[in-house]
Amino acid sequence: MIYKTEIKVRHYECDAYGHVNNANYLNYLEHARSEFLKQIGFDYASFVAEGYGVYVVKISISYKSSALPEDALDIFTKVTERKKASGVFYQEIKRGETLICVAEVTWASIGKSGRMAPIPKEWDVPGLNV
Repeated sequence: MIYKTEIKVRHYECDAYGHVNNANYLNYLEHARSEFLKQIGFDYASFVAEGYGVYVVKISISYKSSALPEDALDIFTKVTERKKASGVFYQEIKRGETLICVAEVTWASIGKSGRMAPIPKEWDVPGLNV
């Protein structure tokens, strides 16, 4: 499943060079992953309230082109790897057909003990699988 999130670049997200500061892409990607989880029916708020978490443990971003103020961007998110207590999201940010960046985001499921643990069955929705 690939989920698309749309955003618009705000002026204050840009740096002195007039394009989106690289740190802001982390916010864009995080927002898109949150929207993806909602779309697949993962109840993150309840998951956290019960003492669990999904932590980002690694992000790899390759920048391909600059995003500019007022650009309409599409962020595509999908799961490309799933293990017992971790996985990888693949994300692309595009402006129309122009690829802005690609990212691989590795996550780990954290149990009530604060250590890595499989996601309990009641929250392990099919959309989290490849």
